Amino acid sequence: MDTEKFNENWDVLLKFLPEGWEEQAKLLGALTRQRKVDTPQKLLRLLMIHLADGCSLKETVTRAEAGNLAELSAVALLKRLRTSSEWLRWIAISLLKNRGVLIEKPEWLEGYNVRTVDASIISELGSTGTDWRLHYSLQLFGLYCDAFNITRPIVGESFTNFSISKGDLLIGDRIYCTLRGMHYLKEKEGDFIVRYRHKSCELLTRSGNKFLLHNELSSLKIGEVADWQLFIKGKEYQPLLVRLCAIKKSEEAAKRSIKRTLREMSKKQKKISPETLELQGYVILLTSISNGVIFGKRVMEIYRCRWQIELAFKRLKSIMGLGHLPKKDLESARAWLHGKLVVALLVQAIVDEGRFFSPWGYPLK
Repeated sequence: MDTEKFNENWDVLLKFLPEGWEEQAKLLGALTRQRKVDTPQKLLRLLMIHLADGCSLKETVTRAEAGNLAELSAVALLKRLRTSSEWLRWIAISLLKNRGVLIEKPEWLEGYNVRTVDASIISELGSTGTDWRLHYSLQLFGLYCDAFNITRPIVGESFTNFSISKGDLLIGDRIYCTLRGMHYLKEKEGDFIVRYRHKSCELLTRSGNKFLLHNELSSLKIGEVADWQLFIKGKEYQPLLVRLCAIKKSEEAAKRSIKRTLREMSKKQKKISPETLELQGYVILLTSISNGVIFGKRVMEIYRCRWQIELAFKRLKSIMGLGHLPKKDLESARAWLHGKLVVALLVQAIVDEGRFFSPWGYPLK
């Protein structure tokens, strides 16, 4: 093992960590016990072997011992991971702030618990070789992972995978645009903002006539946010009162969306209708929140916050895709996800630094 090279790479990685990260390890309870793992650097390095390389706990401690990093059991490492959850979340939030992504909750959202939901396939390596689908919810303002649901891959993405309390506002992408999921949220006294998926539901005016979406969108100007109050319905569901908010994309953004959609449909060997292709020129959202509470531009602003976070974590799905997810312990699973957020942000920071900011590839400190 080329220890000198690994140490040099580690020194480069440390340049990307936020100021105060070592002090926070002690303040947030990650390093209350210093037996065998006595410094924040040593602890983070141990966790990165597990989180970034996708190693099992057993393989991680074997590698750590071989590299003269630490000698501890897999059970002891799991305990270290569990107690590092808030520390890892603090690092992720600080890295996001360094990227200029604002995550402070605006006053006009007081009273709402804003949660962004998503899912990812986790493929375990080694003897298990098992695939899981991880359904998770992050509080949009604070990045706290407040819900996990681990299923087999056959269970699809849906709002119904999450427990809902009064005041919850869930934000989801197109795949969450189902009548079943939206009705479920309203029955539980929650609300939603979801990207509209063409033909997922029937759109009706308040008088019961068919809402001609394409006709209405055609008159939209750049920068204008349309806001219609409609009913959505399907064969098995009663009409649900919602708002449809839409904004026209710039020509360049529309071209990128069309190109991406065509590429995805080609991979799946599916045909795409001209109507669906035309809708790629707009961002269209459905929400259950009334206009008197949050008007159209602010609905777009909430979704933009989710999009910014998603963009910052654009490598998260592939990074999460390999690894050994702790499935029996919620606290360990939460820490695992917080750690994956850190890995994704560090990867993006390293890529950006080398591409845009400095020829030597790391920040000066």
